[in-house]
Amino acid sequence: MARKDDPKIAKTTMMDADKTTPSEKQASPSQPRSAAEPLTFGTTVGLFAPPSSDAAASGLAVLFASPWGLEEMCTRKFWRIISEKLADRGIANLRFDYPGTGDALDEVDSSRGLSAWSDSLIVAAGQLRALSGCDKIVVVSQGLGAVVATAAAGQIEGLAAIAYLAPVVSGRLHLRELAVWSKVVDENLGLSETQRDRSGVSIASLIMPAEIADDVGKANLMTVERAPAARALVIGRADRPADREFASRLAALGATVTEQAFDGYDKLVSNPAISKLPLPVADRLVEWIATIPVPEHPASGPQPVPVSPLVGDAFAETPVRFGSNNRLSGIVCEPLDGRGAATVLFLTSAYDRHAGWGRTTAAMARMLARSGIASLRFDTANAGDSPPVPGRPEQVLYHSTQNGDVSEAIDFLETRALAPVIVAGRCSGAYLGFQSAQTDLRIAGGVFVNPAVFRWRPGRSVEDAIINGTRSLDDYGKRALRPETFKRVLRGEVDLRLAGRNIAKAVGKRMSHKITQIFRSFTPEGREIYGAFDRLKRRSTPVALIYSENDLGLEQYSFYFGHDGAGLARFPNVSVTVIPNADHNLTPDHARKVYLEALRQLASRFAPSAGGDKSEMYGAAAAE
Repeated sequence: MARKDDPKIAKTTMMDADKTTPSEKQASPSQPRSAAEPLTFGTTVGLFAPPSSDAAASGLAVLFASPWGLEEMCTRKFWRIISEKLADRGIANLRFDYPGTGDALDEVDSSRGLSAWSDSLIVAAGQLRALSGCDKIVVVSQGLGAVVATAAAGQIEGLAAIAYLAPVVSGRLHLRELAVWSKVVDENLGLSETQRDRSGVSIASLIMPAEIADDVGKANLMTVERAPAARALVIGRADRPADREFASRLAALGATVTEQAFDGYDKLVSNPAISKLPLPVADRLVEWIATIPVPEHPASGPQPVPVSPLVGDAFAETPVRFGSNNRLSGIVCEPLDGRGAATVLFLTSAYDRHAGWGRTTAAMARMLARSGIASLRFDTANAGDSPPVPGRPEQVLYHSTQNGDVSEAIDFLETRALAPVIVAGRCSGAYLGFQSAQTDLRIAGGVFVNPAVFRWRPGRSVEDAIINGTRSLDDYGKRALRPETFKRVLRGEVDLRLAGRNIAKAVGKRMSHKITQIFRSFTPEGREIYGAFDRLKRRSTPVALIYSENDLGLEQYSFYFGHDGAGLARFPNVSVTVIPNADHNLTPDHARKVYLEALRQLASRFAPSAGGDKSEMYGAAAAE
């Protein structure tokens, strides 16, 4: 094993970290950049970013090998930013979903184990060479993507280098960490032990196929016998000696290895809603890639990107980009046997990608299509795969500028004869749908799940609300009665002082509400909320509100409409459903069924526009 002072291991210094790269280029100072070009191949979806128009094209292209689970959700926006930085340096690149993940079809032969994913990386490399015209490829991997990339490396033609970000060195240890991580996520969601998925490897409602998990458990990058690529970059975590040991192993095998520090890793992967993007890490990565020698002859230039529908069981999905300068990225899901209802426009929650938490939005879109209901799921600007809009704030959640994204999505659906449109969303997506229904008269109705508020108080910090927001008092009481809560207290896993402060805060809030409730119609917030519901009533716009039992959003609902909802009697267009034994993210199956049925019922109240039969359009693709 090579020593840490091996000359083949180049250390990145703080001076290196301070280097700046060219700023992102836009079509104009006021115009947003385009989203990456969508494509389909095999059973999956990819996003290709060609070199920016004002950058000299490189003979090198970059292929991303993603992590899995919550880590993938948290890094989605981060990788889009890296992709854009590469394009601005003239480096074409491709991101894609492994079979059975994200927006890919569910049909995957998991009996092949991890090769189901590593083989898809090999196929994606061929797509990237054809699209970019480049002979040389660099693979950028993170987390479990390191195992996938290493397994595929020997069959990737023209592989020049691999970048390993926070690599999974020991698959067995990674599965153990996932189990712990998954339990923390479920406890934060308020799931009881009986509601947790114990069928295998899972996290954030995502389940790893058993055969793939078996192969992951056997993986150990320290046992590789030959260097996967001539050059390697290991961006390691300070608290993980295995990252440094892996870099030394690669150097001992003859690779030229560079080590960098993954500063801010934990803040990146903790929660998609509050991820802190380590942009200096992205800059150093792009700089390292840009210094890799490339062939003297120039690349042949980007080729047309093929976009064919992915055809599944009674549905077809097409990745799209739309809006001004094609700035928004999403997926249209359509029934094969013709439409019989309005189209559902899914709005994302927080900064989750448009496939949804645990792929629930993708799953619901496909189930709706089997019922004759089309849908569009997309990322709003500066979330997931959609670039930001110049001049807008960095924190776009609960900001009125998102209403324009919704209107451009409806514009797009109208061009495809997919009107009328109902909107649907959870948490911040529910808030956005409710607000958009006020301003865009084309919205025929809405299904809003666990909206935290109907009005966002000006100046309120989104991050503070997420981090320091208290659970409802009823939720605290429910958790306190669980045996596992008592066990956690005995193990010292519960911060009793913090819990005490939050309970006191919740009690104080409830008491103040009882005092101020009598004057609620006269407050600025009350006038706005009642006014919004009045506008929807005058337009006879149907609204379905769905809450999980004890959800924090019920506090504002109860304050304005009563705990029993009696105050909604003046709004006959509004219905309310409270789901027992459900968490904020609707993890249990019975909770998701309630949401799905509400979507079906509301969409079916409206006849579709002409041109809804897609059976002939997708017939050839379905036959392949």
